[in-house]
Amino acid sequence: MNFKLPLFLLLFVSTFASAQQSISVKGSAPFPATQEYTFICEKYAYTGEIKVQIAKTDKGGILKMTINTANDKARIAGGVYVDLANADVIACTDKNVKESADGKTTSYYYFTPTEWLKLKKNDIYAVRFIIAGGPDNFGNQTGHFTAYNKMNYFSTAYDKSKKSFDTAKEISVL
Repeated sequence: MNFKLPLFLLLFVSTFASAQQSISVKGSAPFPATQEYTFICEKYAYTGEIKVQIAKTDKGGILKMTINTANDKARIAGGVYVDLANADVIACTDKNVKESADGKTTSYYYFTPTEWLKLKKNDIYAVRFIIAGGPDNFGNQTGHFTAYNKMNYFSTAYDKSKKSFDTAKEISVL
């Protein structure tokens, strides 16, 4: 009976020790990363959400964006704008680093050291992106979209809890 408490503490500590996320781009060494955030994208009718994750590199950082698509031709294409909570905007150019598998498409964008410092100080407010694809009937929804840093679709006016992810806090820990 006495060994149950130490065993419980060992399991509790081991879950937090292995909680560190990582991102590996095209077979590279893994980079330490934040958790995978689910941003709300109300105009994207297929799923209404996009997965966003940020990693730290030696030269700045990486933005990983993953979205479910209806067909293999759809991709996150072109530049991406990261809107910060202080109304600053980080423009990321498309370096054509993409993956597609299992009905999902993933694109990677890179941050400079200066942009990384901005991300450490301010939460991400939204991410603006483009989905491009083939002109098929009943194909994937394409166009310009904005995904907001919101935890839930709906809340009441009386709910005073924080409704967005603390991205700056997690990025500064990396």
